[in-house]
Amino acid sequence: MDFTFTEEQQAATEAARAVFSGVAPDAVPSPALVPGAVAEDIDRPLWAGLATGDLLSLTLEPEHGGAGLDLVALCLVLRESAKVLARVPLLETCAVAMALQRYGDRGLAAELLPRIGRGDLLLTVGANGRTGHDPAELAVTARPDGASDSDSDSDSDSDSDSDRNGAGTRWVLDGVQSGVPWAQAADWIAVPAHTGDGRAVLALVRRDDDGVTIADQVSTNGELFGEVGLSAVRIEARRLIDAADAWEWLRSVLTTGTCALALGLGEAVLAMTSQYTGKREQFGFPVATFQAVAVQAADRYIDLRAMEVTLWQAAWRIAVGGRGDLPPAGDVAVAKIWASDGVRRVVQTAQHLHGGFGADTDYPLHRFHAWAKQIELSLGPAAAHEEALGDLLAAHRLD
Repeated sequence: MDFTFTEEQQAATEAARAVFSGVAPDAVPSPALVPGAVAEDIDRPLWAGLATGDLLSLTLEPEHGGAGLDLVALCLVLRESAKVLARVPLLETCAVAMALQRYGDRGLAAELLPRIGRGDLLLTVGANGRTGHDPAELAVTARPDGASDSDSDSDSDSDSDSDRNGAGTRWVLDGVQSGVPWAQAADWIAVPAHTGDGRAVLALVRRDDDGVTIADQVSTNGELFGEVGLSAVRIEARRLIDAADAWEWLRSVLTTGTCALALGLGEAVLAMTSQYTGKREQFGFPVATFQAVAVQAADRYIDLRAMEVTLWQAAWRIAVGGRGDLPPAGDVAVAKIWASDGVRRVVQTAQHLHGGFGADTDYPLHRFHAWAKQIELSLGPAAAHEEALGDLLAAHRLD
């Protein structure tokens, strides 16, 4: 087996490092010092730099102005972004763009994808549902315009593909998606929903559509998120992605991207800890030379390596769509278990080894800790993915 990255993937990593090299993790006020959000908008100069560096079009096909690379390349870039706590919807925009390219209306894709690659459009996605505990698609209903919920149920008995896909109709959306990242800055919001017959669909909603409201929410890391309310929002049929596995695929991409963020953040924190313990002296010696300190750091290094190998396994399975004893969702669950538990252990050990200095708001470690907690719980904590993995193992016999 050859586990090395391709030249194109390595080039994407180098380009990302160049773009993120000028980003300061503490460029905005500390979430510990402000009562609300740390900023009202994303890092616009950085977003422009990502577009100029062709990183927003990395996974788009050449026909849409992109490089045609896969999820592995995107995760390499996300890994670098987390090392500086980049305040941009890179994961959300690229993931939704990939879903639109893979499953969406060809005409709409041709209109939007080149603009996304140029940085003209920001996308986000509501993946938390109403509370963050139930499947996100259950929080919003989608029905053909003019049909009641009971009409939608009866229509589902039809074998017509045009009826099933809502071709030639408009769709009506009602519900709430909570904790939508940077919803106030996004031009388009991908909203998972369910139809009357229980199918999961993915609706592309504009922020300025009639019936869309956004209430401010503040995330654990101090960023401005939004509660997106949908009240009789009408969208044309081509803005509803009805493929059977579209939402499941997008959720897997988002979860895997979150694992990449956890890995990059953890690597940055361990490097900070190494530098600090190498300089901090007790009894005339750097504390890094003490066995208790070295053992704890070594344990966290092992966590990061496990996070890394499970991340690339999940990203590769999604990218190639290869068969296995378990579907790719199994690899994604394993990766998220390691990412959630691993990033928490890394930042907790870092705080311990920094002593009181780790809580100093003039030092960026406390901000990394807040981001780590946000990433740990995003798209489900480890326990939720352990349960999902158990269900997959029960449903797929491994011989």
